[in-house]
Amino acid sequence: MHRIVTRHWFVLMLAVMLGAGLLAPSRLSTITRLLPRDGLLSATMFFMALPLEVALIWHAVRRPQGVLLGIAINSGLLPLVAWLVSLTLRPDLAAGLLVAGAVPSTLASASVWTRRAGGNDAIAALVSLITNFSCFLVTPFWLWLTTGTRSEISGTQMALELMLVVVVPMILGQLARLYRPLAAWATHHKPGLSLVAQWGILSMVLVAAVEAGLKLEKGEVSAGLGVWLTILASVVVVHVAALAAGHALAALLGLSRSDRIAVGFSGSQKTLMIGVNTALESFGGLAIFPMIAYHVCQLLIDALVAERLADRGRTQASQAAAPAPVEAMPLVAAVDETAGDAG
Repeated sequence: MHRIVTRHWFVLMLAVMLGAGLLAPSRLSTITRLLPRDGLLSATMFFMALPLEVALIWHAVRRPQGVLLGIAINSGLLPLVAWLVSLTLRPDLAAGLLVAGAVPSTLASASVWTRRAGGNDAIAALVSLITNFSCFLVTPFWLWLTTGTRSEISGTQMALELMLVVVVPMILGQLARLYRPLAAWATHHKPGLSLVAQWGILSMVLVAAVEAGLKLEKGEVSAGLGVWLTILASVVVVHVAALAAGHALAALLGLSRSDRIAVGFSGSQKTLMIGVNTALESFGGLAIFPMIAYHVCQLLIDALVAERLADRGRTQASQAAAPAPVEAMPLVAAVDETAGDAG
């Protein structure tokens, strides 16, 4: 039990924050109103960027096929798949799924799962960095293209906000690393900084859940079991499609196994923090839940896929290291060879 809690504490806390926000929104709203959403997002992105050692991943630029393919899937193919699936959903859920498709790759778990599966985590890190730095252009573009005028804020305003609360803090985090003692401290304390960032994400989820809970409480939106099952089914379809496409297209390009793993994970994962904030700012209501469901499903699905790929990699490595079997020599040939050696 302790091992399960330790390993999956983030998913468990995610469920707690969601449940608390939906079940007791009126009580918690007095707290969440005091939390600055933009400040939480900016601080989280800063702490995510601070321990990133960009110098360690530049060798992936020498062979950019994997990086470019991961970016193309994450910022191009996946939003298209999300749009196709969204056509089967009611408007508020469709908007939430479109947000999930439009936001960048996650900065943390894409590299973690890639590394655990035996993949090239340099590619995963670079895909995550580039999609996050370009999200102020990519995310508004896709939402403008797929939702039209349904968003409560304009594409220009969204681009400016994403620039200020996402891109600028990441740049500041990397500029802070120019001070070598701070860079060494951040690298050494990377797990602690990641923990701070994760609590920032959980705080944002609580804010979003409380707002959705208030709308459910007032009867402004409705959600039954069928709605939740629809959300789960739609995000699983989108994520698995992008994950499979990453592996298949990378294989067609002749990329190595480790590069295919990196493309699959980084191309199909989406960041929760930016997604929840964008859904909350632009659409509200139930639009946050497809993004949250996407994040939970990608954690669970990719954990299983990573373990499966890791086991397969270990099996292949052990088979390659095993000595070749000695073929049995025919009896007559063996007798002749022995006689020749004796002579």
